[in-house]
Amino acid sequence: MLDYLVQGLTIALSFQNLLFMLFGTVLGLVFAAIPGLTFSTALILLIPLTFGLEAVPAISVLLGVYAGGMSGGSISAILLGIPGTPSAAATVIDGYAMAKKGEAGKALGMAVYASVFGGIFSLLVLMLVAPQLASVAIKFGPPEIFALVVFGLSTIVSLSGTDIVKGLLAGLFGLLLCTVGLDPVMGLQRYTFGQAGLMVGIGIMPVMIGMFALPEIIDTFLRAKKNQGLKQEEPKRDKVKAAFPSFKEMGKTFFLLIKSAAIGTGLGAIPGTGGPVASFLAYDQAKRTNPLSGTGTIEGVGAPESANNGVTGGALIPLLTLGIPGDSATAIMLGAFLIHGLAPGPLLFQNYGDLVYAIFISILIIYIMVLVIQFYGIRLFVKVLDFPKVNLMVVILAVSVIGAFAINLNFSDVIIMFFSGVLGYLMKRFDFPVTPLILALVLGYSIEDNFRKSLVFSGGSLDIFIKKPVSLVFLTLAMIILVAPFLRPWLEKRFRLKKKALS
Repeated sequence: MLDYLVQGLTIALSFQNLLFMLFGTVLGLVFAAIPGLTFSTALILLIPLTFGLEAVPAISVLLGVYAGGMSGGSISAILLGIPGTPSAAATVIDGYAMAKKGEAGKALGMAVYASVFGGIFSLLVLMLVAPQLASVAIKFGPPEIFALVVFGLSTIVSLSGTDIVKGLLAGLFGLLLCTVGLDPVMGLQRYTFGQAGLMVGIGIMPVMIGMFALPEIIDTFLRAKKNQGLKQEEPKRDKVKAAFPSFKEMGKTFFLLIKSAAIGTGLGAIPGTGGPVASFLAYDQAKRTNPLSGTGTIEGVGAPESANNGVTGGALIPLLTLGIPGDSATAIMLGAFLIHGLAPGPLLFQNYGDLVYAIFISILIIYIMVLVIQFYGIRLFVKVLDFPKVNLMVVILAVSVIGAFAINLNFSDVIIMFFSGVLGYLMKRFDFPVTPLILALVLGYSIEDNFRKSLVFSGGSLDIFIKKPVSLVFLTLAMIILVAPFLRPWLEKRFRLKKKALS
């Protein structure tokens, strides 16, 4: 372990790695500071640009976007009352109230401090838990991996929002896309309809670029046509600067931030929960700590920011150890890992231990960068809020097209990207969640591969999935997760009728 730590430190502190971490962190902060843009979009746009990089710098720049984006959502939440990311929705309540009282700098400082606190807390948990979990998972064979991936796929239920049926339909469509191309065992064409460009299959990256980036571009252009420009008409905020909380305030909120970071890390490790849920649960803890939360208190700003940044390390636990993304951002990063020849899972720790520790150290450095950049560069990020969004979207569209083509130098990928973008826009319009489709597309290939390997080992018998205890447990849990939402209304109705009868 010590050897891995030393090697990882050498890799993480290389000039190239530090430079890309800095670039990713700034980009994440900028994208999160602009309401309507997301750091998921920045992740998608960056992946094609990392093809020529080594694995650690490529992953580090994406981690910089992830951590910077999760922290940067508080900027517009506090200054405008508009959350830059969904995870910053709870920060608006007290953050904007503090800004209206003339305490915007203090709110921004508390947000930065709490973000870094929560991020480093989750990193420590990640470093302690991930290697042990990986050492157990390394004993998994194809049946166990198949069951595990099916269990990961069952989290579509929690990623579906309020309409589970729409989420399941999106997930099934994602699995259907995985069948296009050459059969992995027999080498026969499947659903290519005579198109040579489809023989390589439906690529993960063109679909993700289209699904995440193009709907935002379409929405922006349509609103621009309607409103004749979308430039913010807010007063200039050049004089705003962050101010750290005092030592007394740090001491007063210390245990609240630990509790909030633990909530974020725990929920982040459960695929499909993520930042918004964690931040509102933490905000509830802030209300218990200070009943005045809601009127503009540092507790109401610190708790949700500590929680949503705690999600970053938590979401990486299932990603690195089991290959299951914890949220939409880590689903995108899973694609990046695979593109760079790193298959997340227990073998990652065995075969690339130095790279894993380099990633851990990079996350620590990234949060230090977030602290410095956001604290001292807040005036510059405030100006980003005044940048015309339409102009930015033109650049994003150009980068999206170039990125989709650059993946395989295949023009079919550009067409797939545009079709995916239109589909993503329609799904958004009719309230179909996009993340289940992406998750199914990412995990679908692994499901088929391990399923067919298991059948080869068992001579075609499905009993292998029941005879293996670990496989049986994961398949049972997946079935419970999939069935529970449909049984819940029936059980609640029975309970109400029984309670009514007794009364």
